[in-house]
Formats: sequence, C-alpha cells, structure tokens
Amino acid sequence: MDQKVATHMLQSLPKPGLGLGLRNVHFDHILSTWPEVDWFEAISENFMDSGGRPRHVLDQVAERYPVALHGVSMSIGSTDPLNFNYLTKLKALADDTRAIWASDHLCWTGINGANSHDLLPLPLTEEALVHVIERVRIVQDHLERPLILENPSSYLTFKQSTLAEPEFFRHLGEETGCGFLLDVNNVFVSCFNAGESPAAYIEAFPCERVVQMHVAGHEDCGAHIIDTHDQPVRTEVWQLFQQAWTKTSGAATLLEWDGNIPDFAECHAELLKARGYMGDIPVDAARSVPQRSQAGSHSTPIDFLIPDAMDQTELVQP
Repeated sequence: MDQKVATHMLQSLPKPGLGLGLRNVHFDHILSTWPEVDWFEAISENFMDSGGRPRHVLDQVAERYPVALHGVSMSIGSTDPLNFNYLTKLKALADDTRAIWASDHLCWTGINGANSHDLLPLPLTEEALVHVIERVRIVQDHLERPLILENPSSYLTFKQSTLAEPEFFRHLGEETGCGFLLDVNNVFVSCFNAGESPAAYIEAFPCERVVQMHVAGHEDCGAHIIDTHDQPVRTEVWQLFQQAWTKTSGAATLLEWDGNIPDFAECHAELLKARGYMGDIPVDAARSVPQRSQAGSHSTPIDFLIPDAMDQTELVQP
C-alpha cells in the first residue's frame, strides 16, 4: 500500500471515544444490558478460529458497537516469513466484524515457526527499521487497510540500538503511512525499567499518527515494574495519559484489565476516570462513531527477561 494512500486512510479513521476490552467474564453482562460504552476491543486470536460462543458474542457486539481488533501474534519484527494464513484469517475477521482498525505490537514473537507467546522487543537499529518497514507495507497490502502498531513493554534494552523508540516509530510511520496505538502504561513501565523519562518519550513520539491509546495497571516491584493489567491505573499513568491525549487530538482510549478482572461496572468506572484527564478537548468531540443498529452501517475498514505477561494472558482467554 502506498504511503500516501495509507496516510489518507489513517486520517479518515473514526474517533470512537472511550472503550473496554471484550473479555469473556463480561459476556453475559454485555449481552443482557448493552451497556453505554463507546466501543470494544477484541483480541484477534481469541476469535479467528472460533465458531462457538465467543464468536457469536463478538458478532452480536459488532452489530451494536464499533469494534477494533488487537493482535498478539503477527510478529511484525520477526525474521521468519510473514504468516499469510494468519493474515488472511485476520482480514476475514476484520471484514466480518467491520473492524474500525486492526492493531498489533512492534515486536517479534518467535523464530523458526515456533511461537513463544511473548512480545519480544526489537533492537532499535536502522537495519531493523528497514526490515519492519518492508513487512508493514506487505501486511497493509494484504489487509487493505493501515496497520496500527503498539509500543510494547520492555524490561531491558539492547546495546546495539541506535534509535530511540519514538524515533523508530516516527520513521516507520513516515515510510509506510501506518498508524500507532500508544500504550501509556507501557511507556511508563519501559521508561522506569530503562531509567528514562516517560514525559520525554511522549514529547518525542509521533502522536499525530496515534489513533488509539491504552491505559492499564501494573505491578511495582521496587527495582522494576511488570506490565500486569491486573489492578487500577496508577495516578502517574493517568498523568502521562493527560500529557499524551491532547497531543493526539482525541485518540480513542481503551482500558485494559486482564488479570483479577472485576465486574463490568468497576471496569467501566475505572475507564471513565479518563474524562478527568482529557484537558480542553471535549470528550464528546472524540465520539464520531454512533452505536450501530444494523450490520450494514460501518466506516471504512481499515534483551528481555520478563515477558509482557498480560498481553499474552489475553491470548489464552476463551
């Protein structure tokens, strides 16, 4: 896909407001109450091969809400060949659910055909950048929509890296037209573990290409932080979200909660805290996609030691 075409498609994407991850523990509540949530995010791998209840629930949700797909297995940074069987199933799922976009992580997940089920960080070098640029172009051609890539959590850095992560993302967007999912909790975790400034990371990040943001909780282990998604969002992460959100001109925002998941009402209440950090941009200005009542009404498709634990927990949820 040509960079200009991808960028044009990216700029036309909706801004659906505040969303939640579609988790199986909330299925019954969602189907029985159809809560006032702006949109839902579904883990791609949980629904690609499912013809049972999970897929039925997703189809029902997609009839009434905007849905985005979020993957953990594309392995865009791997040296293995791209998995076109996976990409074909992802495209079919995105088309069937009229997904507003499909995202994954700037990482690699395995080698020689083996999936580690971890989001493994890349050495941020010019060579890696050229490699990822080519693979993103191929994926966008196959999916016929811009790819949205997320900054992963990391626990160590590579001595070989020659680019800062925000710089790597900027070059990647400029060369491919792809978009970004800015996870501010991951920024906080990675910067803490590397002894860097999360505020400086946000200032350097190409926020003009951010279409979605994540907030989540983490576990503070003193000398390091683990991205666990199993507790409320820390105040420091909300403050980082506040800095970033206005720079994105109102990106869609989603709360991730994947371990020790409370009931839907508590998750929703935690999500709504975002409103207090959204600065001068009215929350309603970020809600350009109404809930759908018909299937036909939709927008244009579109060195490590500790794994990014909760992103992988998402993968195994039924």
